[in-house]
Amino acid sequence: MADTSDFRNGLAFNMDGEIVQIIEFQHVKPGKGGAFVRTKLKRLRTGATVDKTFRSGEKIDPVFLERVEYQYLYRQGEELVLMDLDSFEQINVPEAVIGDGTEFLKEEMKVLALVANDDVLGYEIPNFVELEIAQTDPGFKGDTVSGSSTKPATLETGAVIQVPYHIKEGDVVKVDTRSGAYLERVKR
Repeated sequence: MADTSDFRNGLAFNMDGEIVQIIEFQHVKPGKGGAFVRTKLKRLRTGATVDKTFRSGEKIDPVFLERVEYQYLYRQGEELVLMDLDSFEQINVPEAVIGDGTEFLKEEMKVLALVANDDVLGYEIPNFVELEIAQTDPGFKGDTVSGSSTKPATLETGAVIQVPYHIKEGDVVKVDTRSGAYLERVKR
């Protein structure tokens, strides 16, 4: 057993029959009354976040989360085929289970499975990926006069993002998989 003094970002524990992970927390000691801890928790099965307040010293049941590394092989319909890098066993995972950002996955990229008590709770894809621009319109001087300084670009994975006008086909760009935002051009 642990208590609120053991709280840290990333700590996973059982709460009301489901496993949650601490995203952020804050110890509060008001001038009057007992101290408490405000937390923002992520439900690992659903990905939903919830705010919860704990009394100082309240007991929790921590859970050991294991991160198992898989390699993304290919897409098969609405499923992604992943390979366990230890046993070389292949599994099919519905795209909806992995969540947002799967359109940025490229073959051979690493995907982490969050496992607790031999039960897969969810998957994590890399937050940032570097992908090549497969198709985009050329940018011309003066194009920014219209007010928008971005143009659509199709990545090698088929995903479409907005990029600045100076980006051209063949450039490699860094993309945030959580928001789908262009971050920077990668020099090679």
